[in-house]
Amino acid sequence: MATEQSDGVLDGVRRDVQRLHETWMELLFPRQRGAQHSVLGKWKPSTTGDELKYRVWGALGVPLVALLYPLMLLGLAVRFYSRRFDNLATRIGLGGTVLVMTVVWGALTAIVRTYGGFEQVGFIAVLVASVTAVISSALAFICWAKGGRVLTVLAAYPFGVTALLLPPVVAAFYSDAVGAVIFSQSRQIAIVLLNQVFQPIGLKELLQDQFELQGFAFVLMWFGIAVPLGWLLGLVVTLANLTRPREDEGGGSAEASD
Repeated sequence: MATEQSDGVLDGVRRDVQRLHETWMELLFPRQRGAQHSVLGKWKPSTTGDELKYRVWGALGVPLVALLYPLMLLGLAVRFYSRRFDNLATRIGLGGTVLVMTVVWGALTAIVRTYGGFEQVGFIAVLVASVTAVISSALAFICWAKGGRVLTVLAAYPFGVTALLLPPVVAAFYSDAVGAVIFSQSRQIAIVLLNQVFQPIGLKELLQDQFELQGFAFVLMWFGIAVPLGWLLGLVVTLANLTRPREDEGGGSAEASD
């Protein structure tokens, strides 16, 4: 049994890698992806020049596939959980989504108000965070429901991530206890981003000269993190859909195009 499961996993990995590489090959050459069982079959080079280009392009795709495969696995995980939210959102619609988020965050706000022992500013912090989460969730739903894949990647995922990341930051402006944690950690993250991301491309000094990390700049910083993070999640899900179509999600063993 263990051997059969191991063989199944290896077969799934092999098919995924093959699909990724065939997709890469199809950028320059026709009939590559899933064409083995088609009427015309997989295209093969017929001249020495085409053979050379075919082999060089294939070799260039090997490290790219090695880089993309872990991202594809991440996309499968994100897709698995996002589909649960998609199914729920489809059933209850925009009004239901806003209502659910309002009830959840409203209940949290009421609990904090009644039992939290916070002062008025602490209650306002949670209330503002709740409103931020509800609005971001509504925008994410609208972009997901009304748009195609492009709008989903460009807007729905970023708004969804914003609904998770921005409320604590907004709450930090109204609570010293929350702010002590959020702002301190935000500064540490900003230092890492400046040194590891922006310094190599020569933008560290420019950002330090033009922006001071205080006040509303924290909101802009986290919104600036949420947007590309949402794009990344949307892209890895797209990669997962391309490599392992949803029909394959259960077993990962069938080629949808076969």
